[in-house]
Amino acid sequence: MEVSDVISAQSAGIPTSLGTGVTMDRALEVDHLGVRFGNVQPLHDLSFSLPPGATLAVIGPNGSGKTVLFRALIGALPHEGTVRWAAGTRFGYVPQKLDLERDLPLSGLDLLRARAGLARAAPTELQRTLTRVGLPWERAAAPIGALSGGQFHLLLFAFALIGDPPVLLLDEPTGGVDEPGQERLQELLRQLRAEQRATILLISHELSLVTGHATHVLCLGRGRAWFGPPGEVLTSETLQQAFGAPVSVHVHRDH
Repeated sequence: MEVSDVISAQSAGIPTSLGTGVTMDRALEVDHLGVRFGNVQPLHDLSFSLPPGATLAVIGPNGSGKTVLFRALIGALPHEGTVRWAAGTRFGYVPQKLDLERDLPLSGLDLLRARAGLARAAPTELQRTLTRVGLPWERAAAPIGALSGGQFHLLLFAFALIGDPPVLLLDEPTGGVDEPGQERLQELLRQLRAEQRATILLISHELSLVTGHATHVLCLGRGRAWFGPPGEVLTSETLQQAFGAPVSVHVHRDH
């Protein structure tokens, strides 16, 4: 993921290449979305919509177009069809990985302060956000090259949360994070939904994360797409069609 894509997603409003005009009962509408790279088309004729406060889990095998979808949704990739966000939507984006030179003379706090300036957030929000994701201040103050992979991921999570954006796009949100950190982030996701009514889109290979949080599931695989409530999408038949192998999952039904 390019740094420019992440900065674009954290901007003050909807990228100008995306449509607006979604009705008040929709946070996002996607109509006949397609993305093509030469002769390869990872996404074709994809349509779905989400209400405000929903959590969409995007699942599927590697190469099925999950990250491509996120990049199209934030306007970082040219695409067919339309993507319409609610007027005034602001994003927080946590990529699975970021193409950033780790030997740059920057600390994590430098990145967070720059983000806070763009979001016009109070200086005190840095400490609050670091506490929420579980990254100690002294680690955030270290050069980014001195951070472990898990710590850097928490830094990106904190970066996305500054300014309390109403929409979060999280690509493998617990990737590289130790077990206590994963539990903290999962609790944070619950808080964001319950207290801020945040709309969350997440990509994950961890089906336990999907079943524990998703109100909607989009399963991509083998050139097809399935969208709906977890109980309708996370069936043995659908998952086998998408992944090409048997997959078992227990669906929580308390959403």
